Amino acid sequence: MPNTKQAKKRVRQDEIQRLRNKTIKSRMRTAVKHVLQADDSAKAAEALPEAMKRIDKAAKTNVIHDNAAARHKSRVSRAAGSK
Repeated sequence: MPNTKQAKKRVRQDEIQRLRNKTIKSRMRTAVKHVLQADDSAKAAEALPEAMKRIDKAAKTNVIHDNAAARHKSRVSRAAGSK
């Protein structure tokens, strides 16, 4: 339990930021899933820009690490090319 006014405010802020991060990460995962589960290469290529955008957004807002973003982008682009 927070005791000071500052600590109480931090708890409120942390909760808001946690929910924001959760939304960004969830949208990223969904976009990646659309590429990976595409039936053919045309659908995968169509979903690829959105997935790249979501991965970049997650990295930019420090939801995921820059190297993790690069790894995700590499795997997604490789998967889209092989379909």
